[in-house]
Amino acid sequence: MIIAIAVLGVILLLLGFEMFLVLGIPALVTKEAFFGRLPDPAVVQKIFGGIDHTTLLAIPFFIFAAHLMGSGQIARNLTGLVRSLIGHTRGGMGHTVIGGSMAFGSVSGSAPATVAAMGKMVYPEMRKSGFSQKFSLGLLVASAETALLIPPSITFIIYGWMTGTSIARLFAGGLAVGIFLGLAFAVYVMIESRRAGIQGDARTTWKERAMAVKTAGWALGMPAIILGGIYSGTITPTEAAAVSVVYAIFVEMVVYRNFGFGDLFRITEQSAIATSVIFVLLAMGGLISFFVTMAQVPTGISNFLTAIDAGPLTFLIIVNVLFLIAGMFIDPNSALLILVPPLYPVATSLGVDPVHFGMIVTLNISLGMITPPFGLDIFVASSTLGKPVLDIIKGVWPFVLVNIIVLLIVTYVPEISLFIPNLIFG
Repeated sequence: MIIAIAVLGVILLLLGFEMFLVLGIPALVTKEAFFGRLPDPAVVQKIFGGIDHTTLLAIPFFIFAAHLMGSGQIARNLTGLVRSLIGHTRGGMGHTVIGGSMAFGSVSGSAPATVAAMGKMVYPEMRKSGFSQKFSLGLLVASAETALLIPPSITFIIYGWMTGTSIARLFAGGLAVGIFLGLAFAVYVMIESRRAGIQGDARTTWKERAMAVKTAGWALGMPAIILGGIYSGTITPTEAAAVSVVYAIFVEMVVYRNFGFGDLFRITEQSAIATSVIFVLLAMGGLISFFVTMAQVPTGISNFLTAIDAGPLTFLIIVNVLFLIAGMFIDPNSALLILVPPLYPVATSLGVDPVHFGMIVTLNISLGMITPPFGLDIFVASSTLGKPVLDIIKGVWPFVLVNIIVLLIVTYVPEISLFIPNLIFG
């Protein structure tokens, strides 16, 4: 049965069907072919009941907040603050792109939103600093990956919903892994800067830095509220997401006065469309996951690993290879919905910590965002900057290799993922 699902899904993908149909049609065909006695209302219940979860309310709120900040002044002020602090280092503009992406990711949780918000701001500045077009495009697209790891992360919310893992612990683990990935990119920026002879900006004075902090004060309030509230236990991730929307509207409309009610309506519409796309995928992914579980695929995988005497390390290699291949051809969120349900029970049975496994999965999802030929962030950057997709692909390959190195280290050094969660929550 699982072979039939896979073959039908591949055929639909090659024929150019939308991703929600690639997930949904095989599930419905499987139901009729193998589970004919299952009443039709049960399918409808799985589609709608699967996304009827309080945790998932955080997704539309964070998407809305990301669109508000990307259209307003918060993203620009955060980037300006980062540049004032580290712009004087060698290749300072490159480090600013990484730091700015991490800062924006700490209030948005979305890699595509980070690419769109940062692209027009930082790409011209990178070119002025002396970086090549290829490197500038690659760094812009790759650094946005940190938004999926630096909390709040929409990917962590989906993974936590699917597996029952504490989202607060996932956020804490993602903080360390996201910083680790950002530092790896920074090392590559330093290497490229030395090779190309690129210097940094003029060193800013402490007075100028204090002014930058003052200018970004309202913007800094966002991550303080979100992360401080969650880690202190004052508010849940869902409540933090709702607060972030109210805060962003207040800051952009009342404090900065960047847009009026007409702009707010337009941004709301864009956010609603983006949210609908994700929730349709979640609904269809939940349905096909139900039938995959009914087919006892996790048990089959576990029995296969036992037969070949494979331990956790071998299993995690298989996981990384599966996600790498899937990320090249399908939407990363779809890969998450397809692969996690059968793989997660096997991971826990082998003693892999759920938070550590979540970091591995999310790093793979991040990699899928920039992996040719269908990396989502590549197309977002192309649309935002008006650059050919092939030019962006040429620039992103070195960062794919850096990402793979980080993925392997995080995979086989669990302490990177678990140190902060254990420190905060025990």
